[in-house]
Amino acid sequence: MLNDFPAADEMTSEWLTHQLHANGIEADVIGFDSQAIGTGQIGKCIRYTLSYAPGHSGPATLIGKFPSDDETSRATGVALRNFIKEVRFYQHLQDRLSIRTPRCFFAEIEGEGPRFIVLMEDLTPAVQGDQLQGCSPRVAQAAVAELVGLHAPSWRDDALKGLDWLYDDNALKGSTLNDMYCAQLPGFLERYGHALADDEAGIIAQVGESLTAPLFQALPETFSLVHVDYRLDNLLINEQQDSCDVTVVDWQSITLGAPLNDVAYFLGAGLLSEDRRSVEEGIVRSYFEGLRNAGVTGFDWADCWEAYRRGVFAGFGVTVIASMLVQRTERGDQMFITMARRHARHALDLGGAEFLN
Repeated sequence: MLNDFPAADEMTSEWLTHQLHANGIEADVIGFDSQAIGTGQIGKCIRYTLSYAPGHSGPATLIGKFPSDDETSRATGVALRNFIKEVRFYQHLQDRLSIRTPRCFFAEIEGEGPRFIVLMEDLTPAVQGDQLQGCSPRVAQAAVAELVGLHAPSWRDDALKGLDWLYDDNALKGSTLNDMYCAQLPGFLERYGHALADDEAGIIAQVGESLTAPLFQALPETFSLVHVDYRLDNLLINEQQDSCDVTVVDWQSITLGAPLNDVAYFLGAGLLSEDRRSVEEGIVRSYFEGLRNAGVTGFDWADCWEAYRRGVFAGFGVTVIASMLVQRTERGDQMFITMARRHARHALDLGGAEFLN
């Protein structure tokens, strides 16, 4: 077991002790309690509350991430390479980035999954964001600022294209994504269309009919690592009177893409539309200045704002495709309706139809 890794229902004190020792923490675990946490659609997270041998001390709790118990979600995680991407992120990319992420004690996968585990620090008292409730402009500012630490260190880095688990140019052709979107669109509209305004449902459908939709375009000249699913449910937020710290989790979709897609995706989904309209340009300008301060050149404000406007469609793919491929839950339905409405309204507000010829 010490050279292997356990499934969620196979965890042992000995294995946890071994991982602590491997990370320089000389503490022996003699017992633990476990509790499922979070609202993941493909993976599940368990909090382990640890008991130590007398005279030993270590982290009070750790978080283990495993594949979902649902067979459909597990199959989706393998087919979309979500599981291998998460593990490889912690193994190969985390240390080169400055975006705030949890300390990883162990990450491994069997083949491409579904069997995998990520053991990481527990960031309590930080709390998971709530996609349904949305967030304040202050939290949005902090969340977008963190993206500089993902995008700037990987800005136009051609070497990243050689990581086959991260980016497969043949598998990610726009026509493939378009086919997936169009295949799931009728079911999506049948399931959720009643909750959308006519113009919201209209632009979601229009994306599937468009040959020029930014969602389906090839990797642009200006690219970086992108989280893809950068939304509140995947952030741990520690908001205090004088600071707001955001830590980013759920790296199951990481790939190469247009960096402003992450920015637009977050602001479109995370802020109520009335709040977003009044603050989004200022937040995007702050992000742009962060890139400049991090050494990014050859990318001016006009480029940035147009890329942001094109990025309003980034959330359409996750909303339409993922909603039909994962286990259906009541909260999941509420989340996908909320995302569909906010992303569609974002695209309409910023004149996104201009890009859908």
